[in-house]
Amino acid sequence: MKQLTLAAALLCSLAATGCAELKDAGRQIGHTTKEVTTDIGHATRDTTRAIGHASRDAVNSVKEDLSED
Repeated sequence: MKQLTLAAALLCSLAATGCAELKDAGRQIGHTTKEVTTDIGHATRDTTRAIGHASRDAVNSVKEDLSED
């Protein structure tokens, strides 16, 4: 009976250690995913903003050229 209790305690401790490692790995994956998607979102926002400003400037330039004629 003593051996069975010892084996069960050893098995539980191994399972708890494995679960902690899996939880840590999942947390690391989650944080990395969040950082990557944030970087992608910021790059997309900046690119869209730059395109919008360039388009606005081009339209204003064409308007000025047409009003000069």
